[in-house]
Amino acid sequence: MTNPASQTAASPFAALMSRPYLILVLTNLFWAGNIVAGRLAVGHIDPFMLMVIRWTGAALLVLPFAIGRLRRNWPVIRRYWPLYLFYGAIGFGTYNMLTYVAAYHTSGVNIAMQQVTINIMVMALNFAIFRVTARPLQLVGAALTILGVALIITKGDLSHILSLTIQFGDTLVLLSCIIWAVYSLSLRYRPQTDWLTFVSVTMIGAAIASVFYLFTIGGGVSELPERVGAITWQGWLICAYTIIFPSILAQLFYVRGVELIGANRASLFINLLPLFGTIGSILVVGDSLQPFHLYAALAITIGIVLAETSARRGHIAVSKP
Repeated sequence: MTNPASQTAASPFAALMSRPYLILVLTNLFWAGNIVAGRLAVGHIDPFMLMVIRWTGAALLVLPFAIGRLRRNWPVIRRYWPLYLFYGAIGFGTYNMLTYVAAYHTSGVNIAMQQVTINIMVMALNFAIFRVTARPLQLVGAALTILGVALIITKGDLSHILSLTIQFGDTLVLLSCIIWAVYSLSLRYRPQTDWLTFVSVTMIGAAIASVFYLFTIGGGVSELPERVGAITWQGWLICAYTIIFPSILAQLFYVRGVELIGANRASLFINLLPLFGTIGSILVVGDSLQPFHLYAALAITIGIVLAETSARRGHIAVSKP
C-alpha cells in the first residue's frame, strides 16, 4: 500500500516537474543567477576557488543518488571516460572559469547580453564543420545579433573594433561562448547513458579541470591556504548557490523540460538568460544600464526573433551550465 504521507510530500515536486514551461523558466533564472553570482564573488572569493568548490561540491552531492546508475553504466563509462571528462572540463569547467574571471573585468549586463552569441556561434560552427546550412532569414538574424553584441563590447562606438580597443573581460566572455558552442556541437557524440550518469561523471571532469586551473593559472598550491582563508561568509553563500541551483537543479530541470516538450522548443527558453542576467545584474549587483545596451538589446531581440522563426524545425538544442 502507498504511504499517503510520503505521496503528499512528493506531490509538490512531482507537480513542478510536470510543468515544462515553469521549470524551463526556472532553469534560465538559475543560470542567469550564476552570472550575478560571478559578479558578487568579486572581493569575497577567488574565481578559481569558486570553481573548485562549486564543481567538487556538486559532484559530491549528486554521486550518492547516481551510484546505482554509475554501476549499471560502468562498461560505457570505462570505454568513453576521456569523452566524459572532456565534456566536463570544457563545457562545465573552462566555460565557467572564463565567465568568473571575466566578472572581474566587465559588467554583469555585458556578460549576460553576450550569451546570445552562443546560438550564432553554434550556427556558424555547424556550417563550418558539418556543412549544415542556414536559411537566409537566419543569416539576417545572426547579423543583427552580432551587431548588438558589437555595440556592447565597444560601448556603443563601433570604431573601437577597428582600433582593437575591446575590453579584456568582454574578450573572455566571447571566448567562453565559443567554448560552449564547441561543447554543444560535440554533444552529438555523447555516449548513450541516462542524464544522471552523464551529469555526475562530467561534474567530476569539471572538478578535475577546476583544480588544474587553480594550480596552473590560479596561483598554485602555495597560495591555496591564503585563498581559502580569504573567503568571506558571502563567498560561502555564493558557493552554496552555484552548487545547488545552476549546477544541479538547472541541469535536472532542463533535461526534464526537453523530455516533456522536445529539444527545439525547450532551447528557445535559453533566450531568457540575457534578460534575467541583465535584470539581476542591475537590481542585485548595481550595474548600470547604458543607452548602447538598449540599442544592442533591440538589435539582438529582432535578430533572435528572425533566426528562431526561420529555424523552428531545424534548431539545434543548446544546453547551459
